[in-house]
Amino acid sequence: MSGGHDKAEPDTPCSEVLDKLYTYIDGELEESNCDEVRRHLDGCGPCLDEYGLEEAVKKLVAKHCGCDTAPPELRTRILGRLAAAREEHLAREAREDTPETSV
Repeated sequence: MSGGHDKAEPDTPCSEVLDKLYTYIDGELEESNCDEVRRHLDGCGPCLDEYGLEEAVKKLVAKHCGCDTAPPELRTRILGRLAAAREEHLAREAREDTPETSV
């Protein structure tokens, strides 16, 4: 997601913010890290969009699943698949950001 910043935030790469996103949304992130994530989201449109999507998914699941808790192995599998999808998304964006070379 590099290149999508409205303001420079060199201390926090997008990948680090996205890795902390669920913990941030769940309110389980340490306050110092919360400030870092907030500052980054304030200056990075693509990460802010991703945050909005992740938050919407969490609210939708909470609305339809109520207080049911997922078994730990299911949670681990889902988070693993989300991480893999995020990596694919970042790799695709990196390829799009790379200038094509003519042969």
